[in-house]
Amino acid sequence: MTEFVCEPLAKRHDRASFRCGVDELDHWFEQRARQDQDRRVAAVYVLVPAAAPVRVAGFYTLSATAIALRELPESFAKKLPRYPLVPAILIGRLARDVNYPGVGRKLLVDALQRSLQHATPIAAAVVLVDAKDDRAARFYQQFGFLPVTNNSRQLFLPMSVIEKLFVAS
Repeated sequence: MTEFVCEPLAKRHDRASFRCGVDELDHWFEQRARQDQDRRVAAVYVLVPAAAPVRVAGFYTLSATAIALRELPESFAKKLPRYPLVPAILIGRLARDVNYPGVGRKLLVDALQRSLQHATPIAAAVVLVDAKDDRAARFYQQFGFLPVTNNSRQLFLPMSVIEKLFVAS
């Protein structure tokens, strides 16, 4: 089995040959990922094979965000203070190269671990995703993500659940 390393996007990574099959994501990764990272609007992480560290098997982005308390399901929201906004970490983009099937899980696990590491020094109660389509929504739901009340493709996972996932393993 191929070993992988997940690390911040750097100049040495070959963005031009990355193809996930979604033109919008391929174009963003090749043309704008570094710019967004340099402007600090997205932290971009890449999954690279240890034996070919310039080749990108997949990527994801993280950024700080917030969600209105009223948008979260009442069963979760009632456990939070009544502040109008709940701090969150957004997984803005997540994609894997067509030549690396199965690494989506590795990307998500790394994104959740990294989010958990930052959830205490920079408060975040949930991880949010905006699934591109129903297939992407199902991918996240199989890992326990729940729909935000007003949008079935915007999903969240409470940080307390993420913490239990990694403490148990």
